[in-house]
Amino acid sequence: MSAADTQKTLGWILDASAAFLKKRGVESPRLAAEHLAARLLRCPRLELQLKLGGVLPDKLIEAMRRGIVRVGEGEPLQYVIGQWDFRGLTLKTDKRALVPRPETEQLVQLLLESEALRGVKNPRIIDYGTGTGCIALSVAAALPSARVIGLDISDEALRLAGENAEALKLSGRVTFINPETVDLADVLDPGSIDAVISNPPYIPTDAYNRLAGTVKNFEPRNALDGGPDGMDVIRHIIEECTMLLASGGCLFLELSAEDNQAAPLGRYLSELGFDDIQIHRDMNGKERFLSGALAEGV
Repeated sequence: MSAADTQKTLGWILDASAAFLKKRGVESPRLAAEHLAARLLRCPRLELQLKLGGVLPDKLIEAMRRGIVRVGEGEPLQYVIGQWDFRGLTLKTDKRALVPRPETEQLVQLLLESEALRGVKNPRIIDYGTGTGCIALSVAAALPSARVIGLDISDEALRLAGENAEALKLSGRVTFINPETVDLADVLDPGSIDAVISNPPYIPTDAYNRLAGTVKNFEPRNALDGGPDGMDVIRHIIEECTMLLASGGCLFLELSAEDNQAAPLGRYLSELGFDDIQIHRDMNGKERFLSGALAEGV
């Protein structure tokens, strides 16, 4: 094998790609290069180890080069690849919606482990700020008897979520609605929802303005900026829940773990008639999630 052929092996390309990304400050550069290669080769990432000595055709090498340059310029890997896994579902991902993150998988697990929800035969569940549809679709996949409604004020995001639902054959059990163009009162009876779940915009505006370009320059601002204290959208969701949730209905929220939002929002839940209010920590021990149930008779 000539030197030129050696430089075209997958192993050499991964090493060169990781070195390029490392110089540009990309987190976990080798992992990013492997994800991109696995996507181009249409194989699981772990299978790459069996292909390191293989010589790639020029077409794939050029596609890899373009993708690595995009990641090196700060574009999220998930957008470059065009898909990402969330709780076992492969979702289409692009600039129309926020990148699904591991913390949000924990949020879904909180809902699925809810004892109150287990007692409901055919639960009706709302996902506020559905984005890619990752929450709504993973809930629908895990709870075949549930009817799930995904809400988002971005028509672009709703189209993306709809594409994901169709690809996963879940369109029949998940409905996507823009609450700015459809009055929820026209399609949902008061007190008819058993659970609400949301990963809403929760970053304070000042903090948003200081975000790294890998986030701020690519992901939609309306999915991140939660107003001056980061809690404007969350308070609106809580207020809506007092009308939409059935007595005993549950609310599950993802919050900023850096801005001390859990305690004040817990108090707000209590003021509006919620009980069983709990703050949950993420995998790093930070207060990231809040849950509560609408008290009976509220």
